[in-house]
Amino acid sequence: MPKRVHVVAGEFEDLVTFGLRRLLDDDASVDLVASDVSLERLEALLEEHEPPAVALLNLGALPSASVVYDLQRSHPQTHIVVLANRPSAAEATQMLSFGAAACISKETQARDIITAIHLASRGMNMLPRSTSAGNGLVPPGPDLLTPREADVLELLQDGRTNAAIAHELSIGIETVRTHARNIYRKLGVASRRDLARLSRPETLERG
Repeated sequence: MPKRVHVVAGEFEDLVTFGLRRLLDDDASVDLVASDVSLERLEALLEEHEPPAVALLNLGALPSASVVYDLQRSHPQTHIVVLANRPSAAEATQMLSFGAAACISKETQARDIITAIHLASRGMNMLPRSTSAGNGLVPPGPDLLTPREADVLELLQDGRTNAAIAHELSIGIETVRTHARNIYRKLGVASRRDLARLSRPETLERG
């Protein structure tokens, strides 16, 4: 039985706050500790609840992007997911270099936000796309993993073989290989060794 993920949500626009509350309340494995939390209250709440916790922050409500850096250094066991208004790949990379686990658009699908929270709670980062689209526009954010891909990723990082993963998840070995290829493509890595480095902030600062 997976542990419940404690989530603290910062200040968002009213409609976004309402949507986030409904979304997180519908996930039985997520415990929304508090929402619409000011920065002043955020650190106190993080001190009160046992890590790992996920802090869901609104980039537009932060006085400075460095708040993410300061918060992550003060609470290294807290995993930060940043929501922004159509963040560019450069903005997402900056958030990751400051210690966030992900920086995604507020307009993304609900299931992608849930996936981001669950990945963050496991200490995993989602890297933004590093190249621009053919029309010169920067993609709006990272290419997110599906919940099943997240399960496979966690086992890959644990050093499990394809056969062991297939047995653990009750799926075929070819399905594991397909998920692994998708994970490598989405995270921009080439090997399992690269996957093991994704949870280390210093590897993202070079991205």
